[in-house]
Amino acid sequence: MNRAAIVACHGVALQVGRAGRQRVLVRDLQWDVHEGERWVVLGPNGAGKSTLLNALAGLRHIEAGNIVYSGSALSALDVTAQAARRALVTDRWHDPFSASVKQTVLTARFRFGSEDLAAEAVATDALARFDCQHLAGADVRTLSRGERQRVAIATAFAQDTPLMLLDEPIAHQDPRHQALVLDTLRHAQGRTLIASLHDVNAALRFATHALLLTGRGTWSAGAAVDVLTAERMSELFQTRFAAWAGADRDGPARVLVQQVEQTTDVRESPPL
Repeated sequence: MNRAAIVACHGVALQVGRAGRQRVLVRDLQWDVHEGERWVVLGPNGAGKSTLLNALAGLRHIEAGNIVYSGSALSALDVTAQAARRALVTDRWHDPFSASVKQTVLTARFRFGSEDLAAEAVATDALARFDCQHLAGADVRTLSRGERQRVAIATAFAQDTPLMLLDEPIAHQDPRHQALVLDTLRHAQGRTLIASLHDVNAALRFATHALLLTGRGTWSAGAAVDVLTAERMSELFQTRFAAWAGADRDGPARVLVQQVEQTTDVRESPPL
């Protein structure tokens, strides 16, 4: 029996630009995401990764098709119902007024109402998970970009939704915090994740599945081990990749992909 998808795209189309100058990013996207999966969305700059995440969050119009959350059309869900199903982390934010980091994280609990007795504990736990506990009393407007990004992720985590949408969650992080953010998300129980990344090796360590966007309307999706290969990455990014056996702290050897040199002839890319 097929599992019901936590979120599904049925014939979704996305485009940008004004009338007469429109560019198709995604055409006829047929994509199911199931509970507990960790999806990475990869593609060159301008391929539509952020656009897709915003569409999944209900913040952007789609040109065709339907997005469905556990059997309910996204377009039929009100703001509160959407907030109970997904949390979104963008790579841009705007803080128009002074607020502490703790107060910022607590905004994620708004949908639970004034009787939310767990709010303080949930916020404290989320800050600790993403190494922000020492910033709890700081003004959110004084943070570095990396700190502010981790606070944004902690806020989304505290929203306590089954699905998290993350746009470049490690873009502003130093190497230690890149590992911390991805490991914390990877081991979070009861969460389904969709994240856009540019780092192919980080994607390999993080994802169970991958969606590739070319930015020309075409796409492909599948298990990470089948999709994140040297050959397919070379074709997607028009840059040569090679593969070799490696190991990480989890123990098992795995295939890692690394950029070797730029090339305009991806047919010469080394086979996996």
